[in-house]
Amino acid sequence: MSMAKYRSIFRQCTLQLRAAPRAVTRSIRPCLYNPRRTYASSVAASELKFGQPLHETHPHILSPGELTPGITALEYAQRRSRLANKLPVGAVAILAASEVTYHAPGIFHEYRQDSNFLYLTGFKEPNALAIIANDGSGDNHIFHLYVREKDSKAELWDGARSGTQAATDVFNADETGNIESIGDILPKIVAGATEIYSDIPSVGARSSLHRYLYGPTVASERLKKYIDHRKVKPLKSILNGMRVFKSENEVVHLRQLGQASGRAFTDSMRQTFDLEKQLSSFLEYNFKLNGCDGSAFVPVVAGGQNALSIHYTRNDDALRDGDLVLVDGGGELGGYISDITRTWPVNGKFSDPQRDLYNAVLNVHRTCLALCRETANLSLDKLHGIAENGLKDQLKQLGFDLSGNAMNILFPHHVGHYIGLDVHDCAGYSRGYNLKAGQCITIEPGIYVPNDERWPAHFRGIGIRIEDSVCIGDEHPIVLSPEAVKEVDDIEALRG
Repeated sequence: MSMAKYRSIFRQCTLQLRAAPRAVTRSIRPCLYNPRRTYASSVAASELKFGQPLHETHPHILSPGELTPGITALEYAQRRSRLANKLPVGAVAILAASEVTYHAPGIFHEYRQDSNFLYLTGFKEPNALAIIANDGSGDNHIFHLYVREKDSKAELWDGARSGTQAATDVFNADETGNIESIGDILPKIVAGATEIYSDIPSVGARSSLHRYLYGPTVASERLKKYIDHRKVKPLKSILNGMRVFKSENEVVHLRQLGQASGRAFTDSMRQTFDLEKQLSSFLEYNFKLNGCDGSAFVPVVAGGQNALSIHYTRNDDALRDGDLVLVDGGGELGGYISDITRTWPVNGKFSDPQRDLYNAVLNVHRTCLALCRETANLSLDKLHGIAENGLKDQLKQLGFDLSGNAMNILFPHHVGHYIGLDVHDCAGYSRGYNLKAGQCITIEPGIYVPNDERWPAHFRGIGIRIEDSVCIGDEHPIVLSPEAVKEVDDIEALRG
């Protein structure tokens, strides 16, 4: 039997077994993959410690077969296979995990995995390297995953690691090893590669991976010898083209995330707060209470004229009776994000000017949402033009003079962006392409009226933005965050 055929059969067996109890999987997989490796098949995974949740250890988080919430081991393997098929035969793609960053010596920030690395592996630990090779066997590929080895002393301080055994048994790597030895391993892998696709910086990087690759001198010299930098090409554009189209599992997951985040917004609108930081804390608490891992980004909680700053995140001011508060936030779960903005009265009741301006934005928001379908044949840039023209019409009816650069001042940002694993997903992917079914975006028209004599007096100092996450459907949009109420009557009824 050829090695390609062997790997294909092996991969299908192990991916199917991923849904079975780990003790069963372990009793079979070592025999399939490496007859010489001994492994304690009688030990269940639920009795072991890993560097991230598994279904066997955290059934309240993951369903059978899932590596991360909503995404199965099979889907991760299919992503790697699709990537391999986009590479020339004999080419390899190399990706590095995110590094741990520090607030101060010994005080680390919360860790977040590199989005491309997570998208292809499901592995959420630092100091890891993934290599995906097109071995010329059609739909198959070779998946290398090099990780930190188990280390009881280090794990005493920093928590459990999954280790190299789990890289094979859980994350379905064909080849694995200790990341500390990558300086010896990588040159052998890339020596015969026809092309290398990677976005890892090779010069001046200050990371432990750079240390593994480029120091000591022996490893550096080996890489210089084996890597022909004329072969290195960017990987990002290939992955952007994959990530921008969401699978059915991803859309379902984003919808659940939008539901949880939207409910947190509506619950926040029901409350009365005196300070921005109180509202911010309540919102983030409810993200977690509704099942999210936490916030996708530092939320904007901008009372009154603070809303005129698009990315106001100080959240340290008082909330004043008679003002509006603009809140931009969203939950994160399994690496995926939600992005929602709502604007509502601090006291629960819109004034007449606030209601008029709010409905102007809401009307445009509704129009753009309805166009989030493939049959509309529109790009994000075209939607932006529709939003800008719609806001012009609405503002003229409210007495605004829109001559000159008025719209650049009143509506200074784009109407939307792609979302998924990142808030601004697939950075660099053009907003000029027509939107297709399976792509997920935001729709967020806004109006920000400076406290300036150029504008009608009763609207000065008001900032309003309304944003939903939405998935492009064939003929109808799939709004991901409808649980966050946005009609004037509904908002006022929350405290009625």
